[in-house]
Amino acid sequence: MSEEIVYGLHAVRALLERRPKAVRRVILQAGRTDKRAQELAELARSHAIAIETRPGAELDALAGGGVHQGAAARVEAAAPLDEDELLIRLDGLSRPALVLVLDGVQDPHNLGACLRTADAAGADAVVVPRDRAVGLTPVVRKVAAGAAETVAFAQVTNLARFMRGLKDAGLWIVGTDGAAEALHYSADMKGPLAVVLGAEAGGMRRLTREHCDVVVRLPMLGAVESLNVSVATGIVLYEALRQRGTVSPAPGGR
Repeated sequence: MSEEIVYGLHAVRALLERRPKAVRRVILQAGRTDKRAQELAELARSHAIAIETRPGAELDALAGGGVHQGAAARVEAAAPLDEDELLIRLDGLSRPALVLVLDGVQDPHNLGACLRTADAAGADAVVVPRDRAVGLTPVVRKVAAGAAETVAFAQVTNLARFMRGLKDAGLWIVGTDGAAEALHYSADMKGPLAVVLGAEAGGMRRLTREHCDVVVRLPMLGAVESLNVSVATGIVLYEALRQRGTVSPAPGGR
């Protein structure tokens, strides 16, 4: 089993809470005695996970210069789901599915932010193609602030084929494109749904667009021509929640 480094207080805590058996050791910055670091150490000890203390410079190197907040972990890398595994999971849901499909997002900060938004909106999965798209890197996990451990993540070899599988499973596919005529709130998002957003610059690829049941745009009333993909993700997913009448069970989480 390959190993990866996860860094950041939220990301490491989420791993300890969700996948403690995958955590080989927790690494804390030497000299940290604050409450958050102590809580993280106590959580690691509760799962009998080894704890190391290292100088800040060593944590900087482990995180590749990322903002580690004095915490990192060595973890058994979890393989993303493939399309068959995800379709089986979706088939077992007791409520209408909500899936986010990202066609060619390459910026890890954007993918991390999309995962965090998907988690907040209660999405069942985030799907990306295997080629020409970023996967679950340490930066993605850090930006996702724990959402990489709570939202099912799938990488598919053929996105168009996967979208056909979603249709066969009864999902309605809504794509987004700035050139579309219809606005996003005109689309029916009450039933089993996949929302598709394109890459940072080029948007959805032609074949991806052709496999959407409907393509919509967000209203743009100012001078800018487009929104960051994570911002657009939030707008469309929360429109789906509005149409479904979904309410969070409690302030601050599920």
